[in-house]
Amino acid sequence: MRDAHSAPQGIAPRKAAQSQRSDRLTQRDGRVFAGTHLIIEVTQGRGLDSEARIQQAFCDVISACGATLLHMHTHRFSPQGISGVAVLAESHISVHTWPEVGYGAFDVFMCGDADPWRAIEVLKRAFDTTSVTVREILRGPDLADTPSPTA
Repeated sequence: MRDAHSAPQGIAPRKAAQSQRSDRLTQRDGRVFAGTHLIIEVTQGRGLDSEARIQQAFCDVISACGATLLHMHTHRFSPQGISGVAVLAESHISVHTWPEVGYGAFDVFMCGDADPWRAIEVLKRAFDTTSVTVREILRGPDLADTPSPTA
């Protein structure tokens, strides 16, 4: 039996490219911020009650985005539904599902060089849907303008 705290057997997410920033902050369009947090809502999805499918989707997202998996845990509820989290070197992915209505609420938050926008197509394929909405939040905006704390 597979440990629920690890990646599915045989799955090895691609390691993220080493960032040129030693602080792991994200730099895009002349701005420096903590990271990109996507709120992704999957509707009319299939397979949202399968822990194995959720875990595989997490691993595929991690690989596609160029992130690094540290820890994964999923929990299946009775009679249905799954909650899960993948802790990444670049932040996290989480999900809560309502398979009875084909809905999955995903959070994909990544910093550094990881690209969370690549998660969208992976999730569409993983749950056999084209019905996905996305909201972007830039976490810690304009950190380059923030003075360093003093000790």
